[in-house]
Amino acid sequence: MESIYKKIEEARNNAECIALCTIISTKGSTPLKTGAKMLVWPSGKIFGSIGGGALEKKVIEDAIETISKSGNIVISHNLLQEHGMCCGGNVEVFIETIMPYNKLYVFGAGHVGRALAKVSAFAGFEVFLIDERKNELDKISDEFVFKLPYAYTEILKSLPFNEHTYIAILTYDHKLDREILAYCIEKKRAYLGMIGSKRKIEVTKKLFLSSHIANEQQLSEVDMPMGYDLKSNHPEEIAISILAKMIEIKNNQTRAIICQTQKQEINKI
Repeated sequence: MESIYKKIEEARNNAECIALCTIISTKGSTPLKTGAKMLVWPSGKIFGSIGGGALEKKVIEDAIETISKSGNIVISHNLLQEHGMCCGGNVEVFIETIMPYNKLYVFGAGHVGRALAKVSAFAGFEVFLIDERKNELDKISDEFVFKLPYAYTEILKSLPFNEHTYIAILTYDHKLDREILAYCIEKKRAYLGMIGSKRKIEVTKKLFLSSHIANEQQLSEVDMPMGYDLKSNHPEEIAISILAKMIEIKNNQTRAIICQTQKQEINKI
């Protein structure tokens, strides 16, 4: 049987919000015992089981509601009194909302790139630090940062992109920055930013427009220069300013997912 944890990994990688329902305690006669697990999608699709029947039907309903609130909850069930199940025991179910992965691709392992990778991993992003210069990657030892020692333009085609992808472009070369930006500007993502001076940004916009690489609307959706202007030249403070913007987008996106799930539930009524 396919692992429930593999299903969770697939859902998170596919930008799906799901609920993990786990029996955490039982008393008396019950269909399944402590540890039984079931995944629930907002559509009502399930994987696994916590016992079937009226209990499972109610847990699915509770799970969908829990996803809509992006929350976690423990609910107790008396199988005979509440669900008319002859086994008659008691079950406690923990329902946990599991959000999609927020993947961050950091192109460039210089001072700011390394600092951004570290603070973003600490903030819960799944971070991939990309740089063809292995000696620069070796300067970061954070076990929660995936280091990819590949040429920027070669690895682009192998990277997955979706609505939960965050992209930060900070390489050592303006031309490389623009090549990466040109590729990523057409991709699905939550955030796309490029570091640079006002002059670099102006030149990039003019070049992209004149060469028909991107239009005004597409360029307006790119955060460049990246982050909030904190009047700082320190790599760590610049990294924090970029992370602050990404967190703002992430939290707004989470609220949007909750609202969308709630609308789906209303439409079913």
